[in-house]
Amino acid sequence: MAKRIQFSETGTPDVLQYVDYQPQDPQAGEVQVENKAIGINYIDTYVRSGLYAPASFPAGLGTEAAGIVSKVGSGVAGIKPGDRVVYAQSALGAYSEFHNVPQEKIALLPDAISFEQAAASFLKGLTVYYLLRQTHEVQAGETILFHAAAGGVGLIACQWAKALGVKLIGTVGSDEKAERAKQAGAWATINYQKEDIATRVAELTNGEKVGVVYDSVGKDTFEKSLNSLKRRGLLVSFGNASGPVKGVDLAILNQKGSLFVTRPSLNGYVTNREELAQASNELFSLIASGAIKVDVSEAQKFPLSEARRAHQTLESRVTQGSSLLIP
Repeated sequence: MAKRIQFSETGTPDVLQYVDYQPQDPQAGEVQVENKAIGINYIDTYVRSGLYAPASFPAGLGTEAAGIVSKVGSGVAGIKPGDRVVYAQSALGAYSEFHNVPQEKIALLPDAISFEQAAASFLKGLTVYYLLRQTHEVQAGETILFHAAAGGVGLIACQWAKALGVKLIGTVGSDEKAERAKQAGAWATINYQKEDIATRVAELTNGEKVGVVYDSVGKDTFEKSLNSLKRRGLLVSFGNASGPVKGVDLAILNQKGSLFVTRPSLNGYVTNREELAQASNELFSLIASGAIKVDVSEAQKFPLSEARRAHQTLESRVTQGSSLLIP
């Protein structure tokens, strides 16, 4: 028997249960991974709470982990037992000691990158990849606004933007988080507890504002993001940390300067093994070179059995960077 996290109804972190289960052999085209480190992502709280409710119960949770291949199903090519791997787009169930994942969702992990580094950065790094390199391909010298710059995605975005020569203005909720974002490479920060975001963006850009805003916060920042955009600018809304954006009157985009809005997701950009290899190779090269540093504080590493506490901590907004579950 092995251990995993499951839940039988949506709700607060208290619905999460630490249970015994019998891992099934991988089916054709699947790889079984013995997880060594499991990524905790804000989207996991959306699934648990019911915003993105699973189709049936009991359900597993989590889509990202790094570990060692224990078994492979028939038809699997290029992956064998003993390989070090990482994944971020599995079916729900990564909060477990073993997880079966389609081979096209698996990336081989270079020896230079630890399991903890991989699980802390893979989904977040792939997210930054599609945001900065595909949804809107940022250019050296460009100034952008990125919300939640001291979060797991934000800190990778700060470093990646700096590596590309991009001036990233990051919003944060405290002076401590502002310092963390600056250390990671943010060109400037805005403490939204003390400063008006759009006003400060205008000041920092000599009244020009920015051409693109990356917004994972949602409801609370939607209009502030629009107000920070220059004429024909793009709002990339990719998360709902404060709740989903609802009831948008499209006329507001006209009134604020013929603006564009998109609501992308990783699954719309990384859809096959070739696209995954391209994205992961670029991410891994930046980590291996030191351009992107991935460090997880001991306070944000939780035993798998303490997934409830991990979610409570994440939702309290006190975390900085990535958090992990360790089987």
